[in-house]
Amino acid sequence: MASTASTRTEFELSAVKFSRLTKRGIILGLSLPQVIALSVAVCVFIASLYTGGPAALYTSPIWGTATALAWVPIGGRKLVEWVPITLHWILRQALRQIGYRRRIVKPRPAGTLALPGDAAPLRQYEDPDTGAVMVHDPHAQTLTALVEVTHPSFILLDPGEQERRVHAWGRVLSTACRSTRIARLQVLERTVPDSGSGLAQWWAEQGNDDDSWVAKTYRELIDRAGPAGERHISTISLSLDMRAASRAIRTAGGSLRGAAVVLKQEMETLTTALRTADLKPTDWYTPGQLAVMLRSAYDPAIAATLERSGQIGHDLATAGPVAVEETWEQLRSDSAHHAVLWISEWPRSLVYPGFLAPVLLSSGIRRAFTLLCDPIRSDQAARDIRKKKTEYISDAAQRQKVGQIEDATQSAEYQDVLQQEADLTSGHGVLRYTGLLAVSATTADELEAAVSAIEQAAIQASCETKRLVGQQAQAFVAAALPLCRGI
Repeated sequence: MASTASTRTEFELSAVKFSRLTKRGIILGLSLPQVIALSVAVCVFIASLYTGGPAALYTSPIWGTATALAWVPIGGRKLVEWVPITLHWILRQALRQIGYRRRIVKPRPAGTLALPGDAAPLRQYEDPDTGAVMVHDPHAQTLTALVEVTHPSFILLDPGEQERRVHAWGRVLSTACRSTRIARLQVLERTVPDSGSGLAQWWAEQGNDDDSWVAKTYRELIDRAGPAGERHISTISLSLDMRAASRAIRTAGGSLRGAAVVLKQEMETLTTALRTADLKPTDWYTPGQLAVMLRSAYDPAIAATLERSGQIGHDLATAGPVAVEETWEQLRSDSAHHAVLWISEWPRSLVYPGFLAPVLLSSGIRRAFTLLCDPIRSDQAARDIRKKKTEYISDAAQRQKVGQIEDATQSAEYQDVLQQEADLTSGHGVLRYTGLLAVSATTADELEAAVSAIEQAAIQASCETKRLVGQQAQAFVAAALPLCRGI
C-alpha cells in the first residue's frame, strides 16, 4: 500500500491557484479618483447650503456630475476612471500622434529600430563577442536581449513529467527573482505561417539535385509550396535594469559596452537555468533575426517570404512599419489589422498548469501571447505584503464601525495576501504578471471574428479578457514585440 500511494503521488499533477486582482480602494472600497470626485461633490453641495437660497439648485450640475462620475459604471469602470484615458486620447489626436508614416527620403538616425510611437528612441547594440543584438531604451535605462526556446508539447506529456517541468520552470523564475539587476522577463509565444522552409532545408541536405527532370520538378514544387499550417515560436526576453546594475556596469568599463558585459552574465545564468528545466535555448538573437521578427509583426503578409529569402529583410534600420493608423480599439499596420486584449482576471479556482491550451492552441488565428514578469525584490515584497495586511485590517475595522457587511471578495483577497506571505517566507520569489494577447487579421471583419474566437477560448481557459482602448499602439509593442516593453 505504501508503494502504491507513493507512485500515485509521484504522477499526480498538482492544481494551482492565482491571486485575485486587487480591487480594494482607499476607504470603504472607493478608489482615489472616486474619493476625489465625491469630495468635490460634497464640498460644493455643503457650500451651496451655507450660501442659502437656490444656490444648491444652481450648483447641481457640478455636484451632480461629480457624483455620477464616482458611481456610474461603463464597460466595467467608473466614469471617473475613463476621464484620464479619454483626455489622453484627445490630446494625442490633437497632437497627431495616432498616425505614423515612414519618411522614405529622410533616413532614421543610425542605430535606431525605426519603430513608431514611444518605441522610437529604442536603439540597437550588437555585442562584438557573441553577435547578439541588445536593445537599449535610453529613457527607461534598460538593455534587452532575447533568445528562442524550443520544447516538446506540454499537453502531450504524462502528468508526472508535466509536474516536474512546472517545478523546473518555477526554479527559472526564482533565478530571475534572486537577481536584483533584472528589470523584466518577457515570455512571448506567437503563431506564424509555416513557410515550407523546413522542407526546402531537407531537400538541400538530403535531396539529390542533379539537374535532372525529376529533380527540377521536385525543386519547383518546393519553391511554389505556400504556407502549410502554423508554427509556434517561443522567445524569452531579458531586460537589464541599468540603474540597479550601475556599479557593476562601471566596473565592467561603463557605457553600453559595460552594460552588455553585465547583461551577458545574466544571459548565461538564464541559459543555464533553462537547460536545467529541459528547455532548449538557441543562440541569442542577432540583429537580422530581430529585424525579421519586427517586420513580420507589423507586416504579416511578408513573413513567409522573408523566412525563405535568405538575408533579405535582415536590416534593423528598415524593419519598422511603413504606415500605422491607430483607432480607439484597434490598430492598422502595413498589411494587417490588430487588436490587443488584456487578461484582466486569471482563473479564480484551482486549475492545472495546461489551462491556457484553448488560447495557445487555437488554430487559424494569428496571435501573439505575452507574459510580462516583473520580479520584486524580497525586501520590497515583504514591505508591500505588510502594507497590504495593515490596509486590509484597517478597512475591516472601518467597515465594522459603519456597519458595512464584510464582502467575500475582500476576504478572498486577504487570504491571497497571507498565501503570498507564506510563499515568500518559504523562499519563493514574487513576480508581478501581466498577460497580453495581440490578435492580427487581414481585414477588420476578420479581426473581429478572430477576437471573438480568442475571447471564447479565454473563457474556456477560465480567464477574463478586456480589450484595451485608447492605447492600442503602445499595447501592440508590448504584446507582439520581444522588447520587454510595458504599458
